[in-house]
Amino acid sequence: MSNLNVSFLGLGVMGYHMAGYLAKAGHNVTVYNRTFAKAEKWVAEFGGTAAKTPAEAANNADMVFVCVGNDDDLRSVTTGEGGAFETIKQGAIFVDNTTVSAAVTRELYEVAKAKGASFIDAPVSGGEAGAINGKLTVMCGGDEDVFNKAEPVISLYAQKVKYLGASGNGQLTKMVNQICIAGILQGLAEGVNFAQKAGLDVEDVIETISKGAAQSWQMENRYKTMNKGEYNLGFAVDWMVKDLDIVLGTAKTLKAAMPATATITEYYREVQNMGGNRWDTSSLLKRLQSFDK
Repeated sequence: MSNLNVSFLGLGVMGYHMAGYLAKAGHNVTVYNRTFAKAEKWVAEFGGTAAKTPAEAANNADMVFVCVGNDDDLRSVTTGEGGAFETIKQGAIFVDNTTVSAAVTRELYEVAKAKGASFIDAPVSGGEAGAINGKLTVMCGGDEDVFNKAEPVISLYAQKVKYLGASGNGQLTKMVNQICIAGILQGLAEGVNFAQKAGLDVEDVIETISKGAAQSWQMENRYKTMNKGEYNLGFAVDWMVKDLDIVLGTAKTLKAAMPATATITEYYREVQNMGGNRWDTSSLLKRLQSFDK
């Protein structure tokens, strides 16, 4: 799987760096971004080619990667006018790194199959830092033989790539990921707020408890900025609300109880109402502190 013709659709805070790892590995990369200047900037940094449409980018590509915003964005760059599926060749592998619903994943899996191509749902976790450092976790669904072909290339920007079964299972696993993160962040926000109210040294407290059963990635990577009231890094609240809405919609069809997740989703909506749309997800602490005003 070396020296492939690869295209990457979507050069946001994640895709920009992920595509860079594909180029640095020696693949021939063509990029597309809705704002063409961003694609030109990427080419200036990494080489390769900038395309004006997803169809142009996907033409003759062995693998097509995408990392956009939501279900509608994904449909736009695949089956919309000028979308990648207009030109995707037989035998090509389409890897979707967007966090979307399992329903749209299964829909596009069938469309790709009808065109003689393959579709892998491969949502990622690890945030912007994970993308920059090539240390993402990738959760994959689709045909296992296709995954086995794609895995070495996906691994170029990941520290963990796992096959989880049929089409849609990658997205369902990402939903589990977001459920757990939401609960952890609310607990961490309440813990930090409690420590501050009690007059404790938050850094000493977290340094201590992070070596025990309370330890989490969020605790170790976010408590310092939370304690300082800094929320300008990591995964934005708007994207978390989008993801949790997908979770709750799916949970309804599965008849899976989600009382805490539903409540925390509303907390995030309150953060949005505070103007925190682009704050990172640890800003749940900001909401708690607002009660004092």
